Amino acid sequence: MFKNARWQVRLFFILWIIFLFVVAKPPFEFLVLNTFLGYIPIELSLELTNKYVEKSWIFWPIFALWLIFYPNAPYLLTDLFHLSLLQPYGTNGLLRLSAHMWMNYSFLMISALGCSMLGFYGLFQIVNRCFAFFSIHSKVAKVLLIFALNVVSSIGIYVGRFLRFHTIYLLFSPRLVIKQLTEMWTLKMLVFVVIMTIVQCFIYWILYLILKDVKESKD
Repeated sequence: MFKNARWQVRLFFILWIIFLFVVAKPPFEFLVLNTFLGYIPIELSLELTNKYVEKSWIFWPIFALWLIFYPNAPYLLTDLFHLSLLQPYGTNGLLRLSAHMWMNYSFLMISALGCSMLGFYGLFQIVNRCFAFFSIHSKVAKVLLIFALNVVSSIGIYVGRFLRFHTIYLLFSPRLVIKQLTEMWTLKMLVFVVIMTIVQCFIYWILYLILKDVKESKD
């Protein structure tokens, strides 16, 4: 998919972010920054699946950046809680038929689904390339790596959602980030990480089934 559609993905996100910058109004202006941050790991995954990059030493520095920014993609799934700001239910208890409300709903859904699904697809492709590079064929090892990356991603989502740290803080305020990271380990934090890991693993499993079915259909 990335080989044939990478420029479609790039063009869509460029236009979509510009569109959100112009159209998104308070309290949904946060979507501009969050969508941009969610697109960064997608762009990095596009580079990592480039046949020239994956055979070069530069693959690993880009991979490190991808790993740092990857949680920004599934992070947008938590932005769906902002749907409550739309006050979707009328006094009669039914959903309101408001054009403004449904437009904001579409903004949230497109950003959340676009970043998370393409982020998961990038994860799928990158893990396959890493295993191919090291000539590892163990399916169990691949499952464990996917699980570990989803755990790390869930921790990153917690840091962004509750500690309010953006990934860029790692570059400009590493001491502050490290201090907060060492103090954040609580039971509630661990429960959140477990839940988000389950959610991400479930979505990844669905995507895997679809890709596997498509591959088998072609064969």
